Amino acid sequence: MSKSIIYHNPACGTSRNTLAMIRNAGIEPQVILYLETPPSRAELVALIDASGLSVREVLRRQGTPYDELGLDDPKWTDDALIDCMLAHPILINRPFVVTELGTRLCRPSELVLDILPAAQQASFTKEDGEVVIDAQGKRVK
Repeated sequence: MSKSIIYHNPACGTSRNTLAMIRNAGIEPQVILYLETPPSRAELVALIDASGLSVREVLRRQGTPYDELGLDDPKWTDDALIDCMLAHPILINRPFVVTELGTRLCRPSELVLDILPAAQQASFTKEDGEVVIDAQGKRVK
């Protein structure tokens, strides 16, 4: 099996739930704490391209300098927005997950299930109490 990678922020519940679902499939991914070790420009562009999202769709607004920088202004080009994400990694929405089956921005966290190369091994309940995987290892919704 090829390597699985998660660009993770342990302070984020969505990111923690995503990592837990990866591990619930018996996979120990490479965990990149992207706030401490941000991706290079080439890596960030590759993640965005592989996810099929636009640069603007990858921007995180809550808890970031998004508003302070005026990033909702249409004057910002994709290159300029990427520059901002590289200067302020907190602007990169999370978690991004890369597996042999694809790349996803896993918001909500259960989107990771679409790209895991192994089935869930046990039931799984998110931190907020939402059941995602039942006792038979099947997706609830």
